[in-house]
Amino acid sequence: MVQLSSRQQSVSTQARAGSDEGRIVFEGVSKTFTRGVAQTAALRGVQLEVAPGSIFGVIGYSGAGKSTLIRLVNGLEKPTSGRVLVDGIDIGALSGRGLRDAQKRTGMIFQQFNLLETVRVRDNVAMPLRLDGISQAAARTRADEVLDFVGLSAKADSFAGELSGGQKQRVGIARALVRNPRILLSDEATSALDPTTTTQIIDLLRSINREYGTTILVVTHEMDVIKDLADEVAVMADGEVVEQGSVLDTFLHPRTAITRDFVTTVVPQGLPDRVLAHLGGEGLWRLLLVDDEVTQPLISDLITGLGVSVNMLHADMTEIQEHTVGQMIIKVTGPAEKVTAARAFLAERVVHIEEVAQ
Repeated sequence: MVQLSSRQQSVSTQARAGSDEGRIVFEGVSKTFTRGVAQTAALRGVQLEVAPGSIFGVIGYSGAGKSTLIRLVNGLEKPTSGRVLVDGIDIGALSGRGLRDAQKRTGMIFQQFNLLETVRVRDNVAMPLRLDGISQAAARTRADEVLDFVGLSAKADSFAGELSGGQKQRVGIARALVRNPRILLSDEATSALDPTTTTQIIDLLRSINREYGTTILVVTHEMDVIKDLADEVAVMADGEVVEQGSVLDTFLHPRTAITRDFVTTVVPQGLPDRVLAHLGGEGLWRLLLVDDEVTQPLISDLITGLGVSVNMLHADMTEIQEHTVGQMIIKVTGPAEKVTAARAFLAERVVHIEEVAQ
């Protein structure tokens, strides 16, 4: 297994040392683009901190400002106001050689791979080192190391245009790793891939983070990617961060309408209108369960212990950040006092219970 960098540390080691290495901080960052007399505010007062060695996700619809945000980290754009600190350095204040040196410590993974199709895979990966003035032999040796890490040693002599989409993205990741970056930036890196290949790329990114403590900042419009990859998530809309927190808490307790929309793509929140109209709202509840709660015999306990009737209308289960999250939508009927007792019983045994809105 290739050693990506002797300077990379585990998340816990960096946290104890209070190191800025691998830390990204947005301090009141705004970005306005001007074309003629027209101005477009892409970012508005963004406050974010990405801890060293973490995987941080930013999600939002097209036009939310995600790509602008990530381009500020490697200095491809400069903020109109505020500061972006990378490794404790104000990246927007750099220019010339200072900026180029800082950019070498940050790897970028692109949505459309950005490979030279008629160039061999090894040389695509080695290209950043060749641009740095590294000898061809040394650059190719390093390229072979990272290609081995991403599982593409056998394709080193193939042309990039001969590869599948997933293989091209692995080459893109290898190229991003070739300089031993402290930080990896992923701009919609899985959106052009099928679900199976997406899972493989997510596993690879998690492996990089886990084994080498590399900070990963990923922007996406896919909540499934956030669920499976990130530790924390920020939700963006119209250039602003509207919600931020741990991925698990965001799934369990979304606070804004846009966050609920994203969560619904992974964990459906309700029932079809026709079903709701037929059932009526009383005693119609959605339950959220976490970890051991999902194995409780809730339905049988309601029926045998409280004497109510229970109609299970929907149930599913998913894994979020090594936690099992389940949900059920049930209709409980019976005498009013027993239905009230059933709700109290459930409130003590699940993480969240709510009325299903009509």
